[in-house]
Amino acid sequence: MTAVFGAEAATAPGAPVPSGPVVVDRQDPRYAELVRGDNHRFVGQPDRVVLVRSAQQAAEALRGALATGSRVAVRSGGHCPEAFVAGSDVRVVIDLSLMTDVSYDPRMNAVAIEAGATVGHVYKSLYRNWGVTLPAGVCTAVGMGGHITGGGYGPLSRLHGLVADHLYAVEVVHVDRTGTVRTQVATREPDDPNRDLWWAHTGGGGGNFGIVTRFWTRSKETTGTDPAGLLPRAPGALRIAMANWSWDQCDPAAFARITGNFMDWHAEHSAPGTPFAGLFASLWVRHRTGGGLTLFAQHVDDDPEAEAKLSGFLRAVNAGSGTEPFVLRKHLPWLTGSRFMGQADSGPVMGARLKTKAAYLRTAYSEEQLATLHRWFTKEDYFGRESLMMLNGYGGAINAVGPAETSSAQRDSVIKAAYSAAWDDPAEDERHLAWLRGLYEELFADTGGVPAPGPRTDGSYINYPDTDLADPGRNTSGVPWHDLYYRDNYPALQRVKETWDPLEVFRHALSVRLPSTSAAPATEGS
Repeated sequence: MTAVFGAEAATAPGAPVPSGPVVVDRQDPRYAELVRGDNHRFVGQPDRVVLVRSAQQAAEALRGALATGSRVAVRSGGHCPEAFVAGSDVRVVIDLSLMTDVSYDPRMNAVAIEAGATVGHVYKSLYRNWGVTLPAGVCTAVGMGGHITGGGYGPLSRLHGLVADHLYAVEVVHVDRTGTVRTQVATREPDDPNRDLWWAHTGGGGGNFGIVTRFWTRSKETTGTDPAGLLPRAPGALRIAMANWSWDQCDPAAFARITGNFMDWHAEHSAPGTPFAGLFASLWVRHRTGGGLTLFAQHVDDDPEAEAKLSGFLRAVNAGSGTEPFVLRKHLPWLTGSRFMGQADSGPVMGARLKTKAAYLRTAYSEEQLATLHRWFTKEDYFGRESLMMLNGYGGAINAVGPAETSSAQRDSVIKAAYSAAWDDPAEDERHLAWLRGLYEELFADTGGVPAPGPRTDGSYINYPDTDLADPGRNTSGVPWHDLYYRDNYPALQRVKETWDPLEVFRHALSVRLPSTSAAPATEGS
C-alpha cells in the first residue's frame, strides 16, 4: 500500500464541509465548563476557548493566537491530572472535543480517528462497524488525543500491545522556525522523511510538538483493504471476576500475601508470548476509610481455557492468605464487559480535586514495601475515601516491542502502578497531598523517593504526569524527570522538538525541552 506523504491532509472526498469553530469567551455560560478538565484543583483563565472541527480550523485558531502573542494550550478529553492546560499564562485553549469522527480512510488503508474522540466512542465505532478494537483503556471518557500520544494501554494490551503500537500515521498542526503554521502528516513508513514526527507520538506525550488532530490506525503486518482486517478482532465475550477483601480481613500478613501473590503471578506470566496474555487484572487498594481491596480480572472468552485460567488466577492471588473474599462472576459480551472496570468516569470523583503518581514495576514489591503500603493505607489519622493504589497487569505483547521502536521506552515491566487521591474541599489540599507524597516517597525510599530505573522499577508513565518528579526536593534519586518518563529516548525526542516546534510554542511543566533549553520545568501545577 502506498503511503500518503505531504504537507497537508485533505478532507476525505465527498465529506461535508464542516461548520465553523465555536469561540467561547468569559461572558459565555459555557466558559466555566470549558476552562477546567477532570481535575478541579486547576481552573484555567484563558481569554477564549476555541472548539475546532478540523485541522484547518485548528491551524486558523493557532495563527490567531500567535498573531496576538497569546500563549496556547490544547485539550482533547481533559483528563490530564496536572495544570498543563489550566496554566495562568494560557490565553487561548484550542479544544478538540468536537472532532470525534472514526472512519475508514481508503487513501491510507487505515482507520482514521479524530483526536477529540473518546475511548468509549472509539470502542463503539470500531466494534459496531467492523468488529475490531484497539487495546485502549477502561476510562471511556478519556480523549484519544492524549491517550495515544502517551502510548495508551488497557485490558487488551497484554494480548495486543499498546495503542501506539497500532498507530500508522498522525496529522499535526505545528509551527516552523519562521513562525509559520503548517499541517503535516507523518507515517511509520521507513521511507517517510517525516517519520520522526510519527515516532514522537507513540509515547512522547501530548502537548509537546503541535496539535494532533487525527490519527490513522492499522496494525503491523496486516494485508488487504477490508477495515475488518486492519486492527485486532474484538473478543466475542469476556469472563469477568471481581473479588473483595475488607480491611478487617487484611492484617499485615494477609495484605502482604494477597498483594504479593498478585504481583508474583504477573512477574511469572508477563513475558512476550505468554499463554496468559488474554488475562488482565487490576488490584485496587483503597484507604481503609473508603473500602478495602478489590480485584478486577477478565479473560477473553475466545480461549477455550478461559474459565480455567481465570479461576486458577483467582486461587493463586488468594493462596495462603487465610481469607475468603466475596467473589462476583460475570460472562458478558465484549463491548458491555469492557465498561466493567470503568468506574473512574462517574461517581464521587466527578468534580474532585486530584493528584496522581505512577510507576513501572519490573518485580513484586519487597516485604518492606508491602509493610509500608499496609501502614499508609490503614492510617487512622487520615480520611481518604477516594485515595487508592491500582496495580495493573502489564507485559505480554507490550514487552515484545523494543524500547526504541516507539517512544514508549518501558518495555520489560510486569505491573503498571498508579497512586492517587481525590477530594472535594480546597482546604484539605495539603492534607491529601502530604498523604500521597508520603506514601510514594517512602515506598521508593531506596531509589530517592521515585521509581528510578533499576532492577525493580523503570520510571513512570507520562499519561499519569506528576510534576513532583521534577522537584529535586522530592526526587532525590539524581535521575532527571525526563529520564523517568522517557529513558534513553529523551535525546531523540528533543531532536524532534527542535525540528517540529523550534520556537517552543507547545510547552507545559513536563514538556520535552529543546536541547539548548534548560531541563528544569515550570513549577506551576505541582
